[in-house]
Amino acid sequence: MARIVSLAEAVAATIHDGDSVAMEGFTHLIPFAAGHELIRQQRRDLTLVRMTPDVIYDQIIGAGCASRLIFSWGGNPGVGSLHRFQLEEHSHAGMANRYAAGAAGLPFAVLRGYGGTGLESLPGLDGQPAVRPIICPFTGERLTAVAALTPDVAVIHAQQADRAGNVQFWGITGVQKEAVLGARRSIVTVEEIVEVLAPRAQAVVLPSWTVDYVAHVPGGAHPSYALGYSQRDNDYYVAWDAISRDRERFLSWLKTDASGGPAAAGLAGATAGEEG
Repeated sequence: MARIVSLAEAVAATIHDGDSVAMEGFTHLIPFAAGHELIRQQRRDLTLVRMTPDVIYDQIIGAGCASRLIFSWGGNPGVGSLHRFQLEEHSHAGMANRYAAGAAGLPFAVLRGYGGTGLESLPGLDGQPAVRPIICPFTGERLTAVAALTPDVAVIHAQQADRAGNVQFWGITGVQKEAVLGARRSIVTVEEIVEVLAPRAQAVVLPSWTVDYVAHVPGGAHPSYALGYSQRDNDYYVAWDAISRDRERFLSWLKTDASGGPAAAGLAGATAGEEG
């Protein structure tokens, strides 16, 4: 059953050097606060997994926490490219199917595509090729098998949890559910802890027994948003583009924002330092 603890306790207990870590959330509910706590605890040699490794992974990689990245698109949403990493990428379909296979307890998923991409040589989490050709036993068609994603740790942000550790989130839900169900350990940061989860149309509920740790972190998705609780901080994303291009400005950000100060103040300080 899920334990309700502080974010620092959850990260310390769950994420270890050398782990594979999936921090999911698409457009909103991106677990930025958990990512910053990971940076503060100076985790190293992580394999990061994420369908859209936007600013959160740019920050973690720039802080020296990661040695490898598995993803299907990378950029600063609405602004442009990221500047702390450049790596090869999978397709969205491939990553989504890999998460679904992991959640279902299957060793792989099957899809069309990937032919001629060269991705067959890329290793999966176990060091073996993650993309392999396969022949359909019914039609003889050549298809592609993609290895299931079963990361050591999944981290997501959600709107609510109750005191028993059941979690509910809604809006654009992406692959958060699959990431948690397929992972060996999980952390969910939430905007609010309530007595009872009120049923909501199209909401996803993760029962307490599927989650290891819940941490109450209001604003934990900033600068992304949590539907019903906060709005997207577009200025943050714009400011990050300039900060991430320059190592000194990035290091200034590490000393302010990632050290625990308010996010907006951290970006403002890094930007002002460059202009002055």
